[in-house]
Amino acid sequence: MQMSREEVAHVAWLARLALSEAELERYAGQLSGILSHIVQLQELDVTDIAPTAMAVEAGGNVVRADVPTASAPQDEVLANAADIEDGSFRVRAILEESA
Repeated sequence: MQMSREEVAHVAWLARLALSEAELERYAGQLSGILSHIVQLQELDVTDIAPTAMAVEAGGNVVRADVPTASAPQDEVLANAADIEDGSFRVRAILEESA
């Protein structure tokens, strides 16, 4: 499956990415390759393969218990902040209006 430069530009716009013309061409080729592999995988006959959640069985629950603990003091958390406003981290805006 081939992705056009315009399709890559549209996906980049949706993801709010600014790509150069060279990047658009490079990513069009890379994404086309990825989609070609997906098409090949979709052609595989998996009717006799049982669905699995994990390819290898895990030895029990590997996720730690969710135990509530006390938070660090606010002044300690904000001690190394570059900019603070009203007891919170102040960061510059990262979203812009798009045309």
